[in-house]
Amino acid sequence: MAPVRRQEPLDATTAANPGMASIPLDIDDPAAIRAFAAEVTARHPDLDVVINNAGMMKIEDILAAPEDVGTAEATVVTNLLGQIRLTAALLPFLLKKPRATVMTVSSGLAFVPRAMAPTYCATKAAIHSYTQSLRFQLRATAVEVIEIVPPYVQTELMGAQQATDPAAMPLADYIAETMALIEAGETEVLVERVKPLRFAEARGDYDTLFRTRNAPRVPEPAR
Repeated sequence: MAPVRRQEPLDATTAANPGMASIPLDIDDPAAIRAFAAEVTARHPDLDVVINNAGMMKIEDILAAPEDVGTAEATVVTNLLGQIRLTAALLPFLLKKPRATVMTVSSGLAFVPRAMAPTYCATKAAIHSYTQSLRFQLRATAVEVIEIVPPYVQTELMGAQQATDPAAMPLADYIAETMALIEAGETEVLVERVKPLRFAEARGDYDTLFRTRNAPRVPEPAR
């Protein structure tokens, strides 16, 4: 079961995978999220996993337009409130299951941000913190909470160029390593490529890594 804002992008995927279904969802609309939760749980009563994967990443030139916070507000609504609202809408249903899972998607940039996308990085840091608290609050329930922490991966998050950037981790490799870690029972899923970012603060080389990652002409690391 996969929600998406537009039905068309999933048509080919659902057609190629018998048993897969999709429902359009505007993750920015609280009412749409509540309606989606009611519909999906009615149509799919066996649902026991939610993966919060909606996200947007846009460059923000603060000096060029210091009073323009439109991108920042849209990013917070999609990346942070979207995950929180969808989890909240589905959690009462999931808590009735013998076993269920909530997955959130943060980013290596939650730990060493790229200055060109300050709000994106801030929302991913917030998701990391939210996930830790959610996991702790649900510790006595049958709902497990898993955080997926991608590095720079060959996706189209920042456009078609990222999907073929040799500096990015191939998507198939990322999926394979991630699935192996989930199957191993990891609750904070860290592929090897993201560990330098995740543990920079603890290692004591955060400042050096931050400067390096934000130097001109360095490939854009994103999720």
